[in-house]
Amino acid sequence: MLSKFHYGILFGAMSASLAVQAQDYLPVLQYHHVSVSSPKSTSVTPEQFTEHMDYLKNAGFQVVDLRSALDDLKAHKALPEKAVAISFDDAYRSIYQAGFPILKERNFPFTVFINTEPVERKSRSFLTWEQMKEMEVSGGVFANHTIRHPYMLRKEEGESDEAWLSRMRKEVDTAEALLIKNLGHSPKMLAYPYGESNRTIRTMMEERGVMAFGQQSGVVSADSDFENLPRFPASGAYAKLSTLKTKLNAKPMPLLAEVTGGDFATDKPVSIGLTFKEGKYRTKDLVCYVAGQGKASLDWVSEKEVIATASKPFGVGRGRINCTMPDNSGKHYYWYSNVWIRSAPDQGYVSEKS
Repeated sequence: MLSKFHYGILFGAMSASLAVQAQDYLPVLQYHHVSVSSPKSTSVTPEQFTEHMDYLKNAGFQVVDLRSALDDLKAHKALPEKAVAISFDDAYRSIYQAGFPILKERNFPFTVFINTEPVERKSRSFLTWEQMKEMEVSGGVFANHTIRHPYMLRKEEGESDEAWLSRMRKEVDTAEALLIKNLGHSPKMLAYPYGESNRTIRTMMEERGVMAFGQQSGVVSADSDFENLPRFPASGAYAKLSTLKTKLNAKPMPLLAEVTGGDFATDKPVSIGLTFKEGKYRTKDLVCYVAGQGKASLDWVSEKEVIATASKPFGVGRGRINCTMPDNSGKHYYWYSNVWIRSAPDQGYVSEKS
């Protein structure tokens, strides 16, 4: 029989081992279609998806349930070493037909964000509630992607700000009610259609206790905005395994503060201000890339503060700046991304103040 002393040594060794085998951040992969016949920009082939999942398994990644992992991070609880989560948007039937067998074989949990309108009208291209129930038995979780997948910041013609917000509440609340009605529960997570949100929409999520994802790339940590979380796209141009490996091994940028200037871009180049936490970082190796423009200019205000500025204004649509910096080991990259919307006058976007 072990004495209390020996139990203490054993428990201490186990605790030390667990401390080493833990991390305080989470990369989340985002997929849409698993198919050879769907749009390439949002698709992986079954062969590519198999390659990704085999890499996760063979490289020792621990695929975790997304909501449970987010709860742990928010509570400052450690995740398993090399934790990663898998997600899909839009509830396409190909997820069930081609993706699910691959995930089930490897016993990987996953989350699907569903827009409920095509499910309710029984579109052949989308999942059925019965298929979702089957997938739940093997680790599937189904979450909110609104009813009709709208641009959540666009008003309809003649619509007031109050009517717009009421419509968005209905998009979220009706989809949430349908999840509970048909599956018996909801994980209270949402993926913004097209990744678009503003302060008003994010406040709506917070009031409902819903954690929500945008479409900026990056790694989730306790410092993240849990109403605008990042994911790494893994389809289309982002499906190449070599680049995906870098993202899977990324860490959250060690930021104390960020200043983005709001959710909307104007006819002037965007800038972003980053303030780093105390610590020794390779800030001289920080690089920020502007979508479609190349490197941003970096203006170091101090040793811990930098302003990254695009070389020219964004065109209409969504634009982003991605910043990376190697950690001291050189084996991982710190990662940060921000997205802005440049709206056209005829698109009916709400104002920045909404």
